[in-house]
Parts: sequence; structure tokens; C-alpha cells
Amino acid sequence: MNFQEIKGEDYSVQYIPESVTVKIQGELSLTGSADYAPIAQLLNDIAELNPPTITLDLTKLEFLNSSGISMLSKFVISMRKKTQIKLAVVGSDEIAWQRKSLQNLLKLCPNLQLTLE
Repeated sequence: MNFQEIKGEDYSVQYIPESVTVKIQGELSLTGSADYAPIAQLLNDIAELNPPTITLDLTKLEFLNSSGISMLSKFVISMRKKTQIKLAVVGSDEIAWQRKSLQNLLKLCPNLQLTLE
């Protein structure tokens, strides 16, 4: 799978195949699950490749609304079944919503590796 980018007015989602990293940046406040479908599809397509590790880099994601958190949570839950893939989430300790919300992902997938920088 090659480099891919999904861009909106206030956000970008980039897939970097060399490191199997998805960088999500900006302010992601789409309307509902249909609007988040391209991002969810990208994440699922990457998981289908069965890489040893998938890294979600959220360090520059200033805002994520409840629909986005739901999309991210569903992806994390789906990764529980793929025990051969390690899921790593890198967030920012400086961004309040991440400090509060990303810890909840550990409840959904206990072997998720969470790093707040």
C-alpha cells in the first residue's frame, strides 16, 4: 500500500507505509460515521495487510469530536481480534482531550501501547 492522504479544511490524515504509521493532524470534527468512513476504511485496509505494528500518531491532533472518538474506538476494538498486530498510539500530554480520552483506549484493547509525549 502506497502513501495516502485524506485532507479536509482543518485536518489531514497521512499513511506512511515505510513505518506503517498513520498521522492525524489538525482539528477533526466531521459530522458523523459516514463522514469518517474514508478514514476508518484506510485504517481497516492497513490492518488487513497484517503488519507487525501499526502506529497512530495523534501528537498534532488538536481536536477530535465524539464521532471521531467513536470511529477510533471501533478500530481499536477491531484490533483486539488481530493479536498478531501490535497497535501503538502516540499522543500529546499537552493536549487536554488526549490526556483525558486516550487512556480509555487501553480499556478497549489492554495490549495497546499508549505513549503520551
